[in-house]
Amino acid sequence: MAIVATENGGIVPCPGGPLKSKDGDEAVKALSWKQVAKITERFRSLNPYDRDAVPGSVLKIESDNFDPETKKQRQIYCLAISAKRYVLFQKNQKGEPVLLREGENNEKDHWSKHGLGHVLNPTDPDDEDRLWISQAWRNIVLKSLNLKPKTLKIEKKLAVGRVSVSSPNVMKTFKVLNRGKKYADQIKPFNFLLTSYVRPFGHPPNVDPSKFHLVAPYESDARKWTKLDWIDEHSGKNFKVATSGFHGNRNTARVKTIGDLLGEYEIHPEAKCADKSGNPCGQVTTGLLKRRRTKIDEIKFIGKESNSLENVESELVHDEKSVYTTYEDPQHDLWKAKVLPALKKAKLKVLVKQCEGRLRRSALIELRAGRSRPQPKNYELLVRILKGLGHLPTLES
Repeated sequence: MAIVATENGGIVPCPGGPLKSKDGDEAVKALSWKQVAKITERFRSLNPYDRDAVPGSVLKIESDNFDPETKKQRQIYCLAISAKRYVLFQKNQKGEPVLLREGENNEKDHWSKHGLGHVLNPTDPDDEDRLWISQAWRNIVLKSLNLKPKTLKIEKKLAVGRVSVSSPNVMKTFKVLNRGKKYADQIKPFNFLLTSYVRPFGHPPNVDPSKFHLVAPYESDARKWTKLDWIDEHSGKNFKVATSGFHGNRNTARVKTIGDLLGEYEIHPEAKCADKSGNPCGQVTTGLLKRRRTKIDEIKFIGKESNSLENVESELVHDEKSVYTTYEDPQHDLWKAKVLPALKKAKLKVLVKQCEGRLRRSALIELRAGRSRPQPKNYELLVRILKGLGHLPTLES
């Protein structure tokens, strides 16, 4: 829970807020520290544990709010891009941000690595140091405060991640590369590989972007990354990579630099929320957000592998549908529940015309009678037609 609070409380500016500041800006009401303390005290009675073993309130005020040396409460600021991407900081006398850092002004570092943690240290990939992420966060905060950010030396470096050889398909990719080499020199199961991330419109011509994933044998020298022969995991073909220009060519993919990655990172939309008008958040949405209103149209039982979904966000997997396992439930058969009734409502003559020969009249009669089911392509065709006729206004095909 992130409570908007200042020492004395009052009105603070916030785009999308329901109140107005003295200057007429949109604002929200901040609680005072004393009010927050009283609220946490009221939760003391809900403590279900042995009070000797676990004393105090179940609503804990985090230690980040207190100076580690003086133990006095201090004003903490937060910049949040989304639920998992945020940074906590203070302001110095010049109004500049000072991130909460372990050993300096806090018990631990307090900037999110979510969305960046999969990228190797662009200076030394074997070094677990993630100081560059804190530098990136400080620049993001500086921009939000209308202060001049500093140019990072790493911005033009290639953004590279590390993956392991975890499936037979990946091993097939390196079959040619392993040929003629001693076993000790070959790429083997569970070895680490490098992966790079193709920029939008950076794919070589005539490739399917959803089935194009560049990997290379692990190389600890970051200076050699752009000179490696990268291999497309799906086709097994070799490609070079470039970090400049707007698109790739027949033999080269335009891949993302650290600067490209950070540029996308700071405008990442919060998909679970809506803006003050109730519209889905976009890349430039700021201020007070609200939960999106949803309408249940269809129920599907799916397997949700959190690691795989993280891989989708990290661009290690390009098609989100490939990480879901769908379990069909006869009681929620979409064809019988919605598509077939809509098909019966539509006039047969109109359906025949709309199908343009891709489904014959006799086939449509069989489908409308419920004596057969359409093939996937014909199913999608019928859904598009019925939506166009207004019989399936909310159905997802």
